[in-house]
Parts: sequence; C-alpha cells; structure tokens
Amino acid sequence: MIKVTDLYKEYQLNKKQQKEFNTTETTVVPVNKISFECQPGRIFSLLGPNGAGKTTTLRMISTMIKPSSGSINVCGLDAVEQEGEVRKKIGFLTGSTGLYERLTTDEMIKYFADLNDVPAEKFEERKNYYYDLLDMHDFAKKRTGQLSTGMRQKVSIVRTMIHDPEVVVFDEPTSGLDVISAENIIKLIRNCKEQGKTVIFSSHIMTEVDLLCDDLAIINKGNLVYKGSMDEFRSQMQAETLTAEFIRIVNQA
Repeated sequence: MIKVTDLYKEYQLNKKQQKEFNTTETTVVPVNKISFECQPGRIFSLLGPNGAGKTTTLRMISTMIKPSSGSINVCGLDAVEQEGEVRKKIGFLTGSTGLYERLTTDEMIKYFADLNDVPAEKFEERKNYYYDLLDMHDFAKKRTGQLSTGMRQKVSIVRTMIHDPEVVVFDEPTSGLDVISAENIIKLIRNCKEQGKTVIFSSHIMTEVDLLCDDLAIINKGNLVYKGSMDEFRSQMQAETLTAEFIRIVNQA
C-alpha cells in the first residue's frame, strides 16, 4: 500500500536557473500538497501533462528524492525516515533503461539480485519465471550494450522485479517502445496486479490507462485536480473519449 499525504516539493532557483526558466521567482514548486492512496491488488494511474509533477512524485515515493514536507507511507514504512527499508519493498521502472553495457543480461540480473539480498535458492526460480514470461533466454549471455531497445527494456523489467517487490512504480515505461515491447510491459503490470502487488504507473497513453487502471489521480502544475476510481471517472465524463475528458479536466483546472 502507498499513502501520500500533503506531499510538497520545493526547489530553490539560483540566478542561472532563473534565467533558464525565464522567471524572477526564487523557488519552483513541482508538487503542491497532494494526497492519494494506492491499494494492493489494484492499479493506480498518475496522470498529467508534461511538467505536471508526475515524475517528481514517483521519485519521492521511490525515495530517490526527499519531499520538502508531507508524508509518504509505503507498506507501513515512512519513506523518509525508513528509506532503506522502503527501497527493499519497491521496484521502479522507467522508459530509460540505464543499463551497464559491459554486463551480460544474466550478470545484470544477478547484480541487482545480490544488491537486494535475493536468496540463491529464489534467484534462479524468479529469473527463469521472468525469462519465460518475456522470452529472454536467447540473449541471456549477450552484453546489454549489444541488445535492441526492446530487449534492454526486458532486462530492465527483470532488474526491477527480481527481488519480488510488494510495490511497483512505473514511470512512463512504454515511452518510445515498439508495440511488442510495450505489450510486455502491459503483461507485467497485469501480472503484478494478479499477484496482489501495489502498482502505480504514469502514462500519456490513455488506451493503456483504459486497459489497466482501477484508480487514478490527475495532477496539473503540481496540484491534484482529480482523484477517484476508473468507474467513477467514466460515470462523470462530459467528453466523448477518455483523452478528451482528461484534456477537459486539465484545462478546467
């Protein structure tokens, strides 16, 4: 479970940054006191236009950056005070793979398994499960620098999941991928839900949201402008499509 309460992030801008952003303001607030909950066995979608604060929020949940104020509770743990324990509970996947190109697929997966103290008897079982699920056996011994974009994304998936996290965070994971690679991500997200994991993902693709989402929140310029279940979202729609309704809500805000 994830519980976010009055989450707030503020950055100080130096003169160089003020010039880059063409502003006289000394601070920028990408996330402004937002609150929501993500439940186990349900898929929560965090939506918003570019620059809305989605990635900042997901990185705070994943303990990559600290909030200025507010609280984040992950599986009963404080994400600020107990960040080391929280990281053991979380898998984080983005569209940017960032793999060590000299390592083979097997070496990469083993490295992250060791980082997360995965027992030897569990490692092979989990690795083979995901290799079968994603059809990865053919490039297990190849260096990741030699792999295609889709293959690299599969390696990133297994790297994310090898320690069997209770919470999985997906930050636009299908961005720039071909249809087959994107389908692997969809398959993984559904698999996580079936296993009772807490899943939160960000996407610009409303067809993915329609396929997967149980609950959602929409943020715009750091502010929460909608929160509810997907069924509630559909029932109150004033536009003809999900995309048009999303745009309507953002513009109205």
